[in-house]
Amino acid sequence: MRQHTRSRSPFDERYNRARMDPRARDLAADLKDARGRTLALFNGLTEEQLSVPTLAIVNPPRWELGHVAWFQEYWTLRHLANQRPTRADGDALFDSAAVHHDTRWEIALPSTAETLRYVAGILDRVLERLATTPWSDDVEYFHRLALFHEDMHGEAMVYTRQTLGYAAPGGVQHVSTPGAAIEGDVEIPGGTFVLGATRDAPFVFDNEKWAHPVEVERFRIARAPVTQAEFAAFVEEGGYRRDELWTPEGLAWRVKADAQHPVYWLRGTGGRWQRRHYDQLVALEENLPVLHVNWHEATAFCRWARRRLPTEAEWECAAGNRKFPWGDEDPDASRAHLDLKSDGCVPVSACESGDSEFGCRQMIGNVWEWTASAFLPYPGFVADPYKEYSAPWFGTHKVLRGGCFATRARLLRNTWRNFYTPDRRDVLAGFRTCAL
Repeated sequence: MRQHTRSRSPFDERYNRARMDPRARDLAADLKDARGRTLALFNGLTEEQLSVPTLAIVNPPRWELGHVAWFQEYWTLRHLANQRPTRADGDALFDSAAVHHDTRWEIALPSTAETLRYVAGILDRVLERLATTPWSDDVEYFHRLALFHEDMHGEAMVYTRQTLGYAAPGGVQHVSTPGAAIEGDVEIPGGTFVLGATRDAPFVFDNEKWAHPVEVERFRIARAPVTQAEFAAFVEEGGYRRDELWTPEGLAWRVKADAQHPVYWLRGTGGRWQRRHYDQLVALEENLPVLHVNWHEATAFCRWARRRLPTEAEWECAAGNRKFPWGDEDPDASRAHLDLKSDGCVPVSACESGDSEFGCRQMIGNVWEWTASAFLPYPGFVADPYKEYSAPWFGTHKVLRGGCFATRARLLRNTWRNFYTPDRRDVLAGFRTCAL
């Protein structure tokens, strides 16, 4: 029988013939994987759904898709390779530093089909150059910068779907196992702890640089994040009505937002709490971590529970001084819930193999965890080439740690710092607490 094979483009031939450095080959695979995830999160949306309302916490999806490709072209082809831009109007359309957030709804964006062609063309050019360019530190750095930037925007598309009430991302399962609660604290010894990334790390963002000693007093931290059942008890006992539980800033936010419970919760039949999960209503899952709560809500819960949020130094100390809480081995499903393996969280009892040396579970994956700390530079901070990444947000944002179910595993390590303003409830964040 005659066999039929897929026709191969000239680029395929060059790509496969090239004596490509194995590191470049692995990086190319990651770049294609990231683009596949981006397109999968984008492609299920109708043209009507692409016309999203102007909101401070989302981007127009077509703009976001074009921006991801523009950013990749800017740093890997224009900055690194000194090539001319693909689109003469690309900067005016997709440069996030130049195009104000609200303006992104007003500019004449390319059509969906044109945007998809632009996105595909950029990746083809990037892969072709990567296949034929000698490996260097700069080649690795700027391609990984583009890769991780795209990974972060992919996660943003997940919570944009939640914000707008769209269907859950396609091709992923829904976790419905009840799991079990994980109660109690572990004690972390005090002393001098080295906070931040070491100089032998292959890629780190500027806000992680560099490792420096800090003094940490002995403390006790929860083995697991706060669950939906625990947070429901706070709500039922009037946590959103008791002004004394809220900081002055938190109280001002609560009044302005008219917040009476977590943003996606509502009363169902018989007065039981439900939550909106993308475009579906589900009953609260008692042993899953509470999700979509902001820093103000987390802090009020802590005051109600006579607890507190950990500082980021305490959080990193509890995670340990290895790459991950469990050691240096890469994450897998037994250790951490990552990579959008499901459309939401797993119970706090899952991922037992990922416990830290002190016994803390799920410090990587499932939910981002708010800390008490303001997002500030480490001593001797110097901005990396992408200067807009960290420096503009120092002092106005709070630090989150650990990653969530939609975070890509390749992005994370114990030293990774996320940061959002304390009012954000759309991000995939929960928290764990410390004893007073």
